Amino acid sequence: MSSIKDRQRAAARARLEKEMAERSAAARKRRQRQAIVGSAAAVILIAGVAFFVVRALQKDEKTEAAGPAAGTVNCTWTPADEASGGKVKDVGLPPVNVPNTGTSTLTFDTGLGVIEANIDLAKAPCTGGSFKHLAAQKFLDNTKCHRMVNKDSFKVLQCGDPFATGEGYRDTDGQGGPSYTMAEENLPTDTAKPYPAGSIAMANTNMPNSTGSQFFICSEDTQLPPNYTLLGTITKGLDIVKDVIKAGDDGKFEPNPGGGRPKKELLIKTMTVS
Repeated sequence: MSSIKDRQRAAARARLEKEMAERSAAARKRRQRQAIVGSAAAVILIAGVAFFVVRALQKDEKTEAAGPAAGTVNCTWTPADEASGGKVKDVGLPPVNVPNTGTSTLTFDTGLGVIEANIDLAKAPCTGGSFKHLAAQKFLDNTKCHRMVNKDSFKVLQCGDPFATGEGYRDTDGQGGPSYTMAEENLPTDTAKPYPAGSIAMANTNMPNSTGSQFFICSEDTQLPPNYTLLGTITKGLDIVKDVIKAGDDGKFEPNPGGGRPKKELLIKTMTVS
């Protein structure tokens, strides 16, 4: 009897060991399948990430290659500081991307009345964008037009120095500007009449890319080298400018560059661009 029971126990133990071995093998295969599936999922995930990264880079490259959006242009602003000469009022830099279609209205509310100018953004988009930035910063609020010239073919009133403030005039008036300069644009092509009456144009140092915030208004047709950006045209208040020029100047800047400080002061109370 004991031999039969021993054989039965041995057979049961053998079946149990077989079942345990089969279960172990099944578990090992299941772990292997899971590892394979996990690795495949990781590969798919990495491939997916790589796909989207490549697509994003391609999109950026296409955007860069395509340039600015329709109806806009990118401008280059050159930072300026007092080490380069002159006085600088820090107002940061205008946006790089600006509109180059449509028009803007530049308005000076002055102590002698309102002066308005039309800016053609298709012709002077960067200068127009600069003036919009300066107006938002109240850059020329409470400043004076610091110079005028009244010669036969050269009749202009010059403004745009943020430091030309206070009572009377100072020797430093006319030396100020913003914390950047820009390239000249919309230069005259009509050499017979480059700056007709009512033109508002940008002063510079006669060096390339030196346009800042100072500008001059031509009360009559004015003969100057075509080196100065034509910003726009006066649509209201040209009679105010003519009266200031007619009143004469103190001759401070004779003989070179000519003219002087206006005897009839013109104060810009506010400047706005819409």
